[in-house]
Amino acid sequence: MPKVSNKGKQMPESPIRKLVPYADIAKKKGHKVYHLNIGQPDIKTPEVAMNSIKNLDIKVLEYSHSAGFESYRTKLSQYYKNHGLPIEVADIIITTGGSEALLFAMGSTMDQGDEIIIPEPFYANYNGFSTASGVKVVPVISTIDTGFALPPIADFEKLITPKTKSILICNPGNPTGYLYSKDEMQQLADLVKKHDLFLIADEVYREFTYDGDIHYSVMNIPGLEEHAIMIDSVSKRYSMCGARIGCIVSKNKELMATAMKFAQARLSPPTFAQIASEAALETPQSYFDEVITEYRERRDTLIAELQKIDGVKVATPKGAFYCIAQLPIDNADNFAQWLLESYDMNKETVMVAPAAGFYSTPGVGLNEVRIAYVLKKEDLIRSVQILKDAIQVYNSK
Repeated sequence: MPKVSNKGKQMPESPIRKLVPYADIAKKKGHKVYHLNIGQPDIKTPEVAMNSIKNLDIKVLEYSHSAGFESYRTKLSQYYKNHGLPIEVADIIITTGGSEALLFAMGSTMDQGDEIIIPEPFYANYNGFSTASGVKVVPVISTIDTGFALPPIADFEKLITPKTKSILICNPGNPTGYLYSKDEMQQLADLVKKHDLFLIADEVYREFTYDGDIHYSVMNIPGLEEHAIMIDSVSKRYSMCGARIGCIVSKNKELMATAMKFAQARLSPPTFAQIASEAALETPQSYFDEVITEYRERRDTLIAELQKIDGVKVATPKGAFYCIAQLPIDNADNFAQWLLESYDMNKETVMVAPAAGFYSTPGVGLNEVRIAYVLKKEDLIRSVQILKDAIQVYNSK
């Protein structure tokens, strides 16, 4: 019998999606499952995007340019400039989601066996993208005690080897919600220039910052033009996760020419989704103001409720729509499965993402979960009530 590849065997399961079969079983039992496990917003997609598809009249569903429709890239460049980012049309390649943009970035900057340094916990699929690219993840740990702030630069520096090619950050962070300060971004910029590395910044949550905090983009750092790579997406900004449209952005011409070869190999990003994403750029600022206000209220509600549970430790996120919570349990993987498989509170339960899957270091984050505050406030309150009861029942087994 033919055997699957070792690379395939090494591909990690998603901590976000691996419990879906258990959630399906719970639902078949008639249980309501509150999904705190995945960043699927319940905010409506802008009407202007939906209408662009509904009202479309085309006879042939054609390929686009491998870099994406020029009209979309032109409007996207203007969007960035309106937000203070000096990005030209030539600096942009449209991709099939931010995921493909990350794969292009890794494929264009690293060879088999090269190393990428990532502060952990980090978006779990970075492990998958690295495995698919034959790249080794070298984690530098941040902790809940510091609110998941940037680890000391000395911690990065001691991990740099001749194999190190890039540093990857998510800003604001998934799963932590941490927002890097201007000083922290400058420290990273100085480090990558000193060691001649790339700095890849996943900025898909750029708009989602709270409490007056300002997002500092990797594209705004003077002198970093040859080192900076920005990853972006429409998924969260416009609540268009299913569109699967993102982009890779850089002023490094050799890097972009290399990424274009990967783009040509997959021909083009999806046509319908590009049309909707281009139309979404017409979304009024009032949409974002309302969305950000809603998420800030959801964050405040969730954190306040979690802090009422004895033994729970949680850092208040500054951006995105996630937090990491440390629970008074032995193993979050077992607990998360038990919640779906063996527990209910009046035929209701919750689904969380075990945080160990967001770390690369073995044995770290075993009693932590990632919670996405993408549900309405009353559902968040109910979810935490269920979680509190579940912890008590679980620990009394």
